[in-house]
Amino acid sequence: MAEVFSSEVFLAYSTYSTIVLLKMLLMGPLTAYFRVTRKVFVNPEDANAHGAKDEESKKMYLRTDPDVERVRRCHQNDLENIVPFVGIGLLYALSGPDLTTAVMHFRIFAASRVFHSIAYLVPLPQPSRGLSWIVGMGVTFSMVYRVLKAGVHL
Repeated sequence: MAEVFSSEVFLAYSTYSTIVLLKMLLMGPLTAYFRVTRKVFVNPEDANAHGAKDEESKKMYLRTDPDVERVRRCHQNDLENIVPFVGIGLLYALSGPDLTTAVMHFRIFAASRVFHSIAYLVPLPQPSRGLSWIVGMGVTFSMVYRVLKAGVHL
């Protein structure tokens, strides 16, 4: 077991998984920053804590904001794509792939997710965000195929 965790493929997987998980973790504080700076909250107690004193002022705080929603959607997209990558990437790393091929998969996925967030938050014109999503999804499906191919025992 120690050999598996010290293999170069597993170390590469650990590195790139950590990068995308950190990127995803940072989306929470970014959402909070946008909520606080725009005074946009979804819970009455949050509105009260940030200055809403009566029902009328609470209505001004309890609303949606396009910038807050954009950050939330970007975070949601991370959850939908990074979590599967981490699970499938682990199975892929444990399946004994070639180091160069594995590192290529991990790097392309990480780069596609970072670019996806930039394209979402700036925002950059489409199809930049869509293409980065497709690239990341393609990497994940490529790893799925390789894991299934390596594990087929008929």
